[in-house]
Amino acid sequence: MTSTLKAVVFDWAGTLIDFGSQAPMGAFVALFARHGVAITIDDARAPMGLPKWDHIRALGRLPHVAAQWQAAHGRPFADADVDALYAEFTPMNAAAVRDHAALVPGALDVVTVLRQRGLKVGSTTGYDRAIMDVVRPLARAQGLEVDHLVCADDLPESRPSPLGMYRCFLDLRVWPAHRVVKVDDTVPGLLEGRHAGCWTVAVAASGNACGLTWAQWSGLDEGLRALHREQATRALGDAGPDIVIDSVADLLPALDAIEARLARGERPRAAG
Repeated sequence: MTSTLKAVVFDWAGTLIDFGSQAPMGAFVALFARHGVAITIDDARAPMGLPKWDHIRALGRLPHVAAQWQAAHGRPFADADVDALYAEFTPMNAAAVRDHAALVPGALDVVTVLRQRGLKVGSTTGYDRAIMDVVRPLARAQGLEVDHLVCADDLPESRPSPLGMYRCFLDLRVWPAHRVVKVDDTVPGLLEGRHAGCWTVAVAASGNACGLTWAQWSGLDEGLRALHREQATRALGDAGPDIVIDSVADLLPALDAIEARLARGERPRAAG
């Protein structure tokens, strides 16, 4: 099949690897606990998709977290604290990803088909380069390689800005934007694609918005899956994705639908 699309740009955790985006969660909780502040897994998931420095700052600005920080440290949470926590967090997250680097089922097959169709395979991530230096060899050992990777700290401004996508356009030599698809499991990551003018495909079941492992998701009956899917789809709706699917395993029919829409002269949903 000859494609009118030129590239698909994937997120990593919750999209290509780590079903349920499990790796960062415990690290965030443990990080704040070290400093006398209790956060929940739900707290930790709320800013997911942002670069990790911004993620830590967003957590520190949650009212109940800011109040705990003030009580524990006798001063408001500040950007200098973000810098210090980020320096601690990066090796913690790098250690955690080793246990959560399994490919999302179907990812390898889908990437193989994309290449057969002549599409380039790019990627962006909220992880920094030090973390991806751990992740990428683990993915490669499972047979998955991408043509290009943009990390959060490669850019002067990362998600939800479009700069990561612009870097992909440049380095992959692909344009126009409406012939590129961004696949992501978070609102900031989807907005990264939408702000760049790309088609956006949200993955609901495998990502942060659902938060279940592959074993947990597989063990649900269809009724419970529908409830989780609806909740995750609603959470991702803030990004205005063009299409929502369960996981990367369902991507090929979504791309066929986008190809049909392009043939009718349609374009991606414009960013508001």
